[in-house]
Amino acid sequence: MKQYRILLALTVLVFASLACNALTGSGDDTPSVPSGSTQPAVNSVEPTATLANSNDSGDSGVTVSTDFPMTDDAFNVTDVGDGSLLYYTKMSQEGVLKFYRDEYKARGYTERELLTQISGGVFSIVFDGDPSGKAVVIQSVDLGDGSRTIAIRLEDV
Repeated sequence: MKQYRILLALTVLVFASLACNALTGSGDDTPSVPSGSTQPAVNSVEPTATLANSNDSGDSGVTVSTDFPMTDDAFNVTDVGDGSLLYYTKMSQEGVLKFYRDEYKARGYTERELLTQISGGVFSIVFDGDPSGKAVVIQSVDLGDGSRTIAIRLEDV
């Protein structure tokens, strides 16, 4: 049990570090997805879908390629560079959990409930079933301003 607490603490710290890095980055570099855009439907190792994005000034031209599903209100979408995706949403924790559970269940993935951690405004959830053989790890932190970060990645768990 102690190992899971340490793993959760480290995961939250890494995730918070990624969130802080995304927040302090240049506004011109931080892509976002317009509200109401359609999201890719299938998760795979090789990203194939390209999402048109715009920054806060409304200029377009920045793109993020991903096959990870995102909430309809996703904004400030960032390709972390290692196949991981980071974005922000205004959805509640319960809404985000329901969204991902529904999305991945519909694709035939199974939740690895032993690794599901939900505490306050933070959660970590893991799904098995990706064709790569890796697990889909989704983590979220409530930022306290009505938004939350979502980090998604494939990982050997």
